[in-house]
Amino acid sequence: MKATLIQLNVGEPKEYVWKDQVEQSAIGKSKVAEVYLSKAGFASDGVANTKAHGGPDRAVCLYPYEHYTLWEKEFGQRLSIPAFGENITTVGMTEKEMYIGDVVQLGEAVIEVTQGRVPCSTISKHNGINPLLNRIVETSLTGYFFRVIEEGNILADAKIKLLDRVQENYSILRGNQILFHEQENIAAIEEMLQLKALSDEWRGRFNKILAR
Repeated sequence: MKATLIQLNVGEPKEYVWKDQVEQSAIGKSKVAEVYLSKAGFASDGVANTKAHGGPDRAVCLYPYEHYTLWEKEFGQRLSIPAFGENITTVGMTEKEMYIGDVVQLGEAVIEVTQGRVPCSTISKHNGINPLLNRIVETSLTGYFFRVIEEGNILADAKIKLLDRVQENYSILRGNQILFHEQENIAAIEEMLQLKALSDEWRGRFNKILAR
């Protein structure tokens, strides 16, 4: 895996006015040169809705820089990093390239891929592009999350290294496709539920699908 950290971003919840409604969100993160990563997440970083966001399984959010060009071309609008509220913007770590359970060294920290991101309307509101959320779901280019295995300090020029890959059947892209577009694929869902690294949130979503 040849990956590069493009930008490191953190931010606490702030108040926004979208379509004449006041909302709290932490999507508006800012570039930092250095930050400590604990198992709870980055220092000086937070979420507004703790029921829908955050937690140990979603301590680090990544969005691939490769997708910026795609969305900018499609919508004719410049997107400034971190347009998707991600903590780390990278090259060489797209949803197709990364698998649930992958263990990665990021600076001093060690992190593990747990699930794809389940995006919400905040992404569209923040960027002023109404169709963006639907297009992210349609394409499964959502970004994804990690849990923290080993805490440590991260610099903006931190090296990224793949330490372990436990399976190659379910990339983040494949998992997204199953969750969003192939809920009738019971065999694949049952296989995904066997993945030890799978987040509790995705585990709950897949179990609800099976229960139906």
